[in-house]
Amino acid sequence: MNKQLNFNEIVLEAWKQYDSSREVISINDISARVSTNHVFKLKLETGGVIIAKLSYFGTYKNFLEDHSLVNSMSINLTDPYNEFISRSLTKGHELFTYQHKDAILDAWVVFYNPIKIRKMLPKVLSKSQIKNLGTELAKFHKASYQIRNILPSWSKTLRSDLDHLLSITETEDGQYEHRGNIDTIKSQIALFYKNLDDLGADEWPSIPVFVDWNIGNFSLDRNNRFYSRWDYDWFRMSSRIMDFYFFSRVCSTIGDREEFSYLIDPLNENRFILFLKEYHKVYPLTRNEVLFMKEAYRFFILNYVIKDGRYFFHEVYATKLQREAYEIYLPQIDQFDAEKILSALEL
Repeated sequence: MNKQLNFNEIVLEAWKQYDSSREVISINDISARVSTNHVFKLKLETGGVIIAKLSYFGTYKNFLEDHSLVNSMSINLTDPYNEFISRSLTKGHELFTYQHKDAILDAWVVFYNPIKIRKMLPKVLSKSQIKNLGTELAKFHKASYQIRNILPSWSKTLRSDLDHLLSITETEDGQYEHRGNIDTIKSQIALFYKNLDDLGADEWPSIPVFVDWNIGNFSLDRNNRFYSRWDYDWFRMSSRIMDFYFFSRVCSTIGDREEFSYLIDPLNENRFILFLKEYHKVYPLTRNEVLFMKEAYRFFILNYVIKDGRYFFHEVYATKLQREAYEIYLPQIDQFDAEKILSALEL
């Protein structure tokens, strides 16, 4: 029995536990091909369609925590974002998740109602599209900030994730996987912690952030307002600054590409500053938040590329990105030009 068939069976097991009265007549894998996560489209005998997400990296505790937060966010956001995020299916009064655990695999499933998609952005944006996007993100961040106190509690923080990476480097498997780079990891984390303290970032309010804002993850309505958002793999509660690196990529002159790297260059582009100026008009940034942008980038590389890269990306991407992290991304962090942004925003 191949792995793909096992995944299908796990999703079908989950559906039977959720509602065995409605039979699944077909199941199709509609996953993005760069990720190890799997997304399935289920057609029911009643004619309905359900989306299932299966994940097996990290922990079930974090999976449940993240999706509980996302679902609460989808319920509590007010107009115009009340339908922006796909709602997970509940059973009784609780979010439904399913855990499959055997000698080989520990995997978890959550179900969603399908989300409507309207206008997708082009691979390279015009200046007017960039300005509009800056305004839209600012409005969305403000709406997210307003519901922060009514969301479920969370345990995952920037420090806990990097503490986990440090603990991995002390294990036999971690010393093998990160051989030759452990000193770099430790020095980069120490620098991150120092700058986190110097900027007072631990005291900033945490809001829901999705981190990954590739143009394939959201759509706009006919008036170019946020319409729908999907893909919650990197969701977390943290500073709003965690969302900015991917928007710099979306605004970049290079645009969206299938073959990608995570260079810091887009954070220095004039097009990103154009985005930030529009954002700043609606939801002003502070000087220290701008200075934190390079630390948010450092965290992204350490956590999502180095720590979790081989679990999230397919092997060919993980190997490439991790090699580039040590050779290019981390050595070039100080190329981030905060003064250019601070001057543009008059901070």
